[in-house]
Amino acid sequence: MADKKSKTTSMDIGIEAADREKIVKGLSAFLADSYLLYLMTHNFHWNVTGPHFNSLHNMFMQQYTEQWTALDEIAERIRALGHPAPGTYKQFIALTSIKEVDGVPKSDDMIRHLIEAQEATARTARALLPVADEANDQPTADVLTQRLNVHEKTAWMLRSLLQG
Repeated sequence: MADKKSKTTSMDIGIEAADREKIVKGLSAFLADSYLLYLMTHNFHWNVTGPHFNSLHNMFMQQYTEQWTALDEIAERIRALGHPAPGTYKQFIALTSIKEVDGVPKSDDMIRHLIEAQEATARTARALLPVADEANDQPTADVLTQRLNVHEKTAWMLRSLLQG
């Protein structure tokens, strides 16, 4: 009976368990960065003020909505690799490379914080790409490549707001 159970719960997707574990470690950090970025963007959406309120409020909403969808994709990739996805603030704080923002910054500082967070999230994704490639994990590489495109483009658009 135990043998039957082990056969139905074992995983053989062509990626060794040790490689899956390395990938999941990186994806967990990426999920944490992505979640902190989502939270920061949503916070700034709620609290932005100033002469560009409407455009920033709407832009931040588009960004956090897109980011929210990405969280699910990243977490589900972790699950598909056979591991639980982190899902608590305690776990995210331990895993993230993004620094939390205290208080409510001015709108230009919000933009600067978001640029830094977008770029930090991109760096986390980029650092994991060689690990996924080495393990022949195309689905993870695909998720990372798509997310890199979003984070780099969003950082560029945010930087453009600060150019005179």
